[in-house]
Amino acid sequence: MATRAETSFGTGADAKVAAPLAERFRPQSLGEVIGQQHLLGEDMPLRIAFESGQPHSCILWGPPGVGKTTIARLMASSFDAHFITISAVLGGVKDIREAVEQASIWQGQGRRTIMFVDEVHRFNKSQQDAFLPHVESGLFTFIGATTENPSFEVNSALLSRAVVYVLQPLGDHDLKKIIAKVLAERALPAIETIAPEAVDKLVAYADGDARRLLNTLESLDVAARREKKGGSVDVTEAWLIKVLGQQMRRYDKGGEQFYDTISALHKSVRGSDPDAALYWLVRMLDGGAEPKYMARRLIRMASEDIGLADPRALRLALDAAEVYERLGSPEGELALAECVVYLAVAPKSNAVYKAFNEAKAFVKKDGTRPVPLHLRNAPTKLMKELDYGKNYRYAHDEEDGFAAGVSYLPEGMAAPGFYRPVNRGLEIRIADKLNELKLKNDKKT
Repeated sequence: MATRAETSFGTGADAKVAAPLAERFRPQSLGEVIGQQHLLGEDMPLRIAFESGQPHSCILWGPPGVGKTTIARLMASSFDAHFITISAVLGGVKDIREAVEQASIWQGQGRRTIMFVDEVHRFNKSQQDAFLPHVESGLFTFIGATTENPSFEVNSALLSRAVVYVLQPLGDHDLKKIIAKVLAERALPAIETIAPEAVDKLVAYADGDARRLLNTLESLDVAARREKKGGSVDVTEAWLIKVLGQQMRRYDKGGEQFYDTISALHKSVRGSDPDAALYWLVRMLDGGAEPKYMARRLIRMASEDIGLADPRALRLALDAAEVYERLGSPEGELALAECVVYLAVAPKSNAVYKAFNEAKAFVKKDGTRPVPLHLRNAPTKLMKELDYGKNYRYAHDEEDGFAAGVSYLPEGMAAPGFYRPVNRGLEIRIADKLNELKLKNDKKT
């Protein structure tokens, strides 16, 4: 394997006395990489890129601990390139400038440079733009790593000059291979064996994140050393739970995974699947989502997807939010579960949602039409003399409480038909009522 020099900017870290387990087990060749075979397998895109001998700028997009940094480093080694890494969390324009100067020096010596920017989505537009002229001139090959959707977080100009590779969470089989490798190499001196049930728990706890798995194994080794001074521990499921505590899923509150999960919940409710809706609700609560936020989302679902097909849904969502406010967690979460099941099985209508959006769009592009005189308020004598409110018909004084033939729209404006009830739930009766009123209006015109 070719060697390569490495420079880091924006890390603020000194050399470690002993590298963490995750660093010690970082793959040193493509053959050692576990997972991502849809990119690194034979005849797959990244494998072809490695074998081509010609590096290209790219964005590595995926959740934490799936190999983004490893792939970037292996690419530098494969192309015998100087590897510069910048942390977008801690770095800034000064670091970018210094990195460009380093790349220029190496270019003068006939060496390629790979510029790796970790968490590239943390850089603002001007910082991302600073890379563009150097990418275009070929001073370095740009590789960005991000956990967020680059369509939203990376400037379009930079994105257009890079290939996006999507990395996936590691599967259970991949994570078990990592555990087996760590045990085989005796990297955990205080741990003798890990029971199959404990392995399953570890894999679930890691949730697709190799770094999290390795850090957890290292923590277990520390705990085992304290418990068995000088000896070794056989890790059972019970001991693992005692050490780890309550299992929590990986969850990035505010990140893409968060919004993907709330989207799945919303679509499950809309699709009338109570089991799926409950699953996604629990996934979010288990992952640390704020129950008050979940209550607000349920209120939105009741308004958007159920509407007047079952007006009780909105009241139930408001009640669930109030119950949670009174009881808190975990008791109050049952009210949220009751609500989500009701919303899922309730008749669906987005008629009001669509009508509201159509009305907003119409008003935005339409002119400011005057209020018809008969609809205007007339609290003063002058206003009455100007015919404000003249010929207004008080609906309560009319037959059936309806003033047939009266228009409530601005003069000259045709009935827009924003609200179109669906043939489900209460809106069936609403549609019948509107048709009845229309017939009465038609008789007066």
